[in-house]
Amino acid sequence: MSVARTWAVALVGAEGECVEVEADLSKQTPEFRIIGLPDKALGEAVQRVHNACANSRTPLPRRRLTVNLSPASLPKQGSGFDVAIAIACLATESSMDAASVAGTVHIGELGLDGRLRPVVGVLPAVVAARRAGHRRVVVPHANGAEAALVDGMEVLAAVNLAQVVAWHGGDVEVPDDEPVAVTDDDPPAEPAPELAEVIGQRDAVEALIVAAAGGHHLLMCGPPGAGKTMLARRLPGILPELDDEAALASASIRSLAGARVVELSRTPPFEAPHHSASIAALVGGGTRLIRPGAIARASEGVLFLDEAGEFAASALDALRQPLESGAITIHRAGASASYPARFQLVLATNPCPCGDYGIRGGTCTCPPAAIRRYLGKLSGPLRDRMDIELTLTRVSVAQRDLGPAMSSAAARERVKDARARARRRLEGTPWRVNADVPGTWLREGPSAPPPAVRRPLDAALHRGALTLRGYDRVLRVAWSLADIDGRPQLGGEHVGRALYLKKGLTP
Repeated sequence: MSVARTWAVALVGAEGECVEVEADLSKQTPEFRIIGLPDKALGEAVQRVHNACANSRTPLPRRRLTVNLSPASLPKQGSGFDVAIAIACLATESSMDAASVAGTVHIGELGLDGRLRPVVGVLPAVVAARRAGHRRVVVPHANGAEAALVDGMEVLAAVNLAQVVAWHGGDVEVPDDEPVAVTDDDPPAEPAPELAEVIGQRDAVEALIVAAAGGHHLLMCGPPGAGKTMLARRLPGILPELDDEAALASASIRSLAGARVVELSRTPPFEAPHHSASIAALVGGGTRLIRPGAIARASEGVLFLDEAGEFAASALDALRQPLESGAITIHRAGASASYPARFQLVLATNPCPCGDYGIRGGTCTCPPAAIRRYLGKLSGPLRDRMDIELTLTRVSVAQRDLGPAMSSAAARERVKDARARARRRLEGTPWRVNADVPGTWLREGPSAPPPAVRRPLDAALHRGALTLRGYDRVLRVAWSLADIDGRPQLGGEHVGRALYLKKGLTP
């Protein structure tokens, strides 16, 4: 045949789109060209494919080869198209099964010796291939375990190009090559810290359970040593395990970020970037290939910003839009990429640069202007998006001796029970947890509280202590409190406690 077709996958953000790879062989001056909006790395596939085929004893035809990547309007990036291009070119003149070639998706980079080298983003690419109706995929040997995580796909984890050609029925001798290994530089997963290690902060632990039950954002302010970081790091340990869809989405983001993925982790991810992180480090970016930032990597889990007052104000304000929409879209001159951003935000900050402002027995020496500037990093619009604002104090001797603290297992059971009640109440709606429910449904839906229950909220809104967004967030927290208490309806006590958790207000 003179024209052969196969499939590859182009990744744009967290989503992939199948790309048809067409190779045409014509009787003209020998040349090898790739068209269809390839980037520089993909344009260099010409030399990689040529040498890999020659060293695999399957040389390319000595005529003009034109490879088209369709749809041509879609930008294609990276070296993951190498195998598809090589197979399509070889199929124009070899004895390979055309139906097998055309029905298979090929993902992987070629080395000059013909071996397949691992690439990033294999998991979302295979998910995209399955969504498009494909059922067979070729990946590098090092990415085989990652591709096998997708159900319903026949996966060939190939060591070299000759092995792929033979799989499609080509007459070629398959060398016994050593597979290209992926470097495993990721630290081993550590067990979640135990909540019982937090001593004396009973109210803070209860607020943490409320945040976990409803998926609420949490702001903690207190002096150094009050336990803010300890509490935040124990939040993932009391969250329910991820379901199949959420675990696959979280693993796909890790794959796009370049991490090695060999199993679907059920533990919610936890991201804690340093306070020197830039906007690009938080939201993602890149000059050529747009990579996910901490916001996307924390999706389905927790994003913890310790020492929030030390972050750049512009970096913190970049969180405002993802907190509302649950997604982040990064625009660059040549492309745009969208990533999920369904995370719980936990902020921890000191009351002033030295940490002693307003503390009994403290010796704060910060001038008022420095205190205002420090807390001003947390802008009003950002604080308005926080569901719970918690003020912590240092633990005293009396608080330390209150008895045994709550364990992570006990807290996780309370959170699971509360979320189960919320799911039953929200059955038939697209929302899973209280933090996802829109304000109009809370105020006007079938479970809207009566006027007598809403009266403290209406009074706070009337005197300007709450915005309408804050009003809705208090209602969400109130429902989480009702779910923890096992109550089918909101009561005045739930609204009062939610007001106190949001603004320290009493009804």
